[in-house]
Amino acid sequence: MSSYNLDSVEEMAGGDQDFVKVVVQTFIEEIPPDLEAMNQAVAENNPGQAYQYAHKMKPNLQMFGLELMPQIKIIEEWSKEGKNKKEVDAAAQKITLKVKSAEQELKEDFDL
Repeated sequence: MSSYNLDSVEEMAGGDQDFVKVVVQTFIEEIPPDLEAMNQAVAENNPGQAYQYAHKMKPNLQMFGLELMPQIKIIEEWSKEGKNKKEVDAAAQKITLKVKSAEQELKEDFDL
């Protein structure tokens, strides 16, 4: 089973497969560096920066059906309310694993 879901992307593309491929390529180019920066911010105990990157990735993660909103919310709440850092590490780890898995599958599925 795929770790991503392109229903939203397909709907937005209206059958234009070139557009779908561009959206996928953009995801592959932009999300990994943002993910890395978010993880760096978590490691450095920088909730403000972690929030910025988590928040920036949120629409793409939703669009690709990665179902990571609870984990993104944990990171966002950490930066606002100083929530349990242990939860943040687990959330960042889950986001990382799922995004890396989706990235790999997308590269294979779209020959990128």
